[in-house]
Amino acid sequence: MTTLPTRSVPGAFPALVLALTLPSTALAEFRPMDDGAMSSVTGQAGVTIELETRVNMDRLTWTDEGSINVNGLRLSGHNDTTLDNMKLTIDIAGQNEVLDYGFSEIARRADTGVLDLAANADIADALTTYDTGAGFGKQFNSGDLVIHLGATDYGDPTSLNDYLQAVDFELAVDSITATGSEGSATLFSNVLLQGYVGPTDIVIRNGGNATRTLANGNTVSGSELQLDTHFEITNGSLDWDAADLLLIFNFAAVGIEGLQIHNRRGNDTLGHFGMASATAKLSRGTGSVSGQDGLSVHDVEFRADIDMPVFRIGQASIGSVQFTDFAITDTTLMVYGH
Repeated sequence: MTTLPTRSVPGAFPALVLALTLPSTALAEFRPMDDGAMSSVTGQAGVTIELETRVNMDRLTWTDEGSINVNGLRLSGHNDTTLDNMKLTIDIAGQNEVLDYGFSEIARRADTGVLDLAANADIADALTTYDTGAGFGKQFNSGDLVIHLGATDYGDPTSLNDYLQAVDFELAVDSITATGSEGSATLFSNVLLQGYVGPTDIVIRNGGNATRTLANGNTVSGSELQLDTHFEITNGSLDWDAADLLLIFNFAAVGIEGLQIHNRRGNDTLGHFGMASATAKLSRGTGSVSGQDGLSVHDVEFRADIDMPVFRIGQASIGSVQFTDFAITDTTLMVYGH
């Protein structure tokens, strides 16, 4: 009769269950593993997902006293093709582990000489930003969940343009309407946005039960979801039928054609490769004034240049409109029910 080891080791119970189902001759080949041996076989590689999709939604409705409806939503590749060539890498970081983040692939190519540092100031900046000394990317803490969206195939490794346009998308919405006791109104209609998705990162920071206090006094959890994305709108159009912007400007009966959102002008282009960028952090929070617990959206930042070559009011165009170095910063939201 074979005697099973009685020393408790991490993961020993599942191994014991498996062992009891095996013939004794096979069991004789099993040996207990100490903590060091167990750590050497812990999964380190993460998961990679190659993704292709097309999303269609007839109606999305949020109902309170009235309702808001998003009608005829579609997400696809350009010209209603499949949204493809996307690769998600998912990792749970070890302490100080360096994982792909942002434009780290550009830094990696620059380091090997595939991309010319002198050709574009952004390339040299990427090498400085993403070279950690222990790899290219960003250093994380133990237990951080890191999701990085890139491309399955970046095309010619010497072509920066191939890299930036590897993942194309198209977002279409027939209309966005509001319905209440007074009837219904169309807020936006004929929305069509075409562009490219740059590197996008979603990180769930493992902050345990720690908290921190924001500049406005709100208390937020140290465990938070962090979003960092780059993108470009190359061609967009919409009808702004009845809506206010920042509760100041009423854009009723406005039409926009040829919309472009990028970051190629002004003083804050470095490090963005001509793409607009957005970052935000989300966590549990408590408002310093209201005392309410809710969802805190903080450290919000958006940077872009915006071009509207055709800006119509009614049927007549009033010319073109451009924003340079458009930035939303120092923005915090506390969201809770009432």
